Amino acid sequence: MTQPSTDVLIIGAGLAGMATALSLPAHLRVSLLSKGAADECASAWAQGGIAAVLDAEDSLDAHVQDTLVAGAGQCDARAVRAILEQAPAAIEWLLAHGVPFTREADGRLHLTREGGHGRRRIVHAADATGQAVHAALLRACRARPNIALHEHTSALDLLTAGQPARCEGALVRMPDQTLRHWHAGRTVLATGGMGQVYPCTTNPATATGDGLAMAWRAGCRVGDLEFMQFHPTALQVDGRAAGLVSEALRGEGALLRLPDGTRFMPLHDARAELAPRDIVARAIWHEMARHGLAFVHLDISHRPRPWLQAHFPAIMALCAAHGIDIATQPIPVAPCAHYACGGVLAGIDGRTDLQDLHAIGEVARTGLHGANRLASNSLLECVVMGRAAARAIAQQPAAVQAPAHVAGPMGSSLQAVDTAAVEQQLRQLMHDCVGIQRSDQGLAHALQRIAAWRQALEPAAGHALRNQLDVCWLMASAAAARRESCGAHSRIDAAPALVE
Repeated sequence: MTQPSTDVLIIGAGLAGMATALSLPAHLRVSLLSKGAADECASAWAQGGIAAVLDAEDSLDAHVQDTLVAGAGQCDARAVRAILEQAPAAIEWLLAHGVPFTREADGRLHLTREGGHGRRRIVHAADATGQAVHAALLRACRARPNIALHEHTSALDLLTAGQPARCEGALVRMPDQTLRHWHAGRTVLATGGMGQVYPCTTNPATATGDGLAMAWRAGCRVGDLEFMQFHPTALQVDGRAAGLVSEALRGEGALLRLPDGTRFMPLHDARAELAPRDIVARAIWHEMARHGLAFVHLDISHRPRPWLQAHFPAIMALCAAHGIDIATQPIPVAPCAHYACGGVLAGIDGRTDLQDLHAIGEVARTGLHGANRLASNSLLECVVMGRAAARAIAQQPAAVQAPAHVAGPMGSSLQAVDTAAVEQQLRQLMHDCVGIQRSDQGLAHALQRIAAWRQALEPAAGHALRNQLDVCWLMASAAAARRESCGAHSRIDAAPALVE
């Protein structure tokens, strides 16, 4: 069986992956893999925007400070500054690719504000920034003859060889469900997050932590996996998350209330609704538990309908589809799994511990986010890292020597493991024991259950559940090791960290 090969294999077709592909020289053959359809990624679902210092009254130092405060003392200050200082150039690069950002009447980019930001610095395309950015870059990728987009094609493991080891591509499940060894001179992980290991998440179905698990098994270090950010405001319909309600609403004056209309955020933090996400999510969780609620209310009905339609058309449409008119009614919201602040240890250009492997975007841990991601820094990180990774790869392109055949089996039976049942039980276990609030007892129980499943699945090389089990085990282990509460990691059996 002939195996595919390419100069650069990019696993993940979200903003990070496409930014890399579009920034690589035209003479390099680029294979861009999308686990599902090309628009099924977290980047395309992002509502808020991209943080950048563009206002004369704002400053890089202020943006850095807001990021460090949100990160609860766990950020790498040098990485923070190195990424944020490239924000204006990243916005210009996106504009050059035709992204239709919202503008003021005088033509200037409209800047909004989100939780944790001291100034208005969020560049956006109404309330569907991710969709606008993704559509523009996808058009650009399809127009490049050196970029081949492969949808419904997922990577299950990395190929390594040599001593010291280098990455030579990935074991890939093709659209026809066959497994192939996809050889590459350079491999880029842009696989996004891991929200789907929880039962309630804002993430697309493809976000199961594959890149993290693959890199870890290949010998890469990982870090900050205990810091899973829960978005405070997911629309709740019939007991499930029906979509994300951007915190830009709170930036524009939306208030969180109990069903009786009582506002509660000022009791939890002086910044009230504009506190960082981890604080708002825990406050909502606390009020829901205290009052026995399935959700709380997010109210922006004091804003006029024309203004809401101009600023938040997508959220209005989402809510209207479920019978909610946000101009006259509050929105039922509750926290759910959203963003992984940790990941594969990587530099700004995505370099990892494994030669010829880069990790960029949400799958990477650069030190930008620390214990809690500041709103709208993530899409920025995708663009900055993607462009930097492309520059690094272009400086030292690697030749591909692809064998015509691969000897030996590439997978085996799952024996008696009911994978569908394990996936469902695993998600509930993560919600119960590795969720918004954790404890020694719960984490120990989670690790015991996950270890048993991993052992039962061990013979099944090349199965997607293996990645999920490895990711959950790594997350629970990291949470158990951090004894104090910090940022998005909150323990009910430990005193809060000094830095909040």
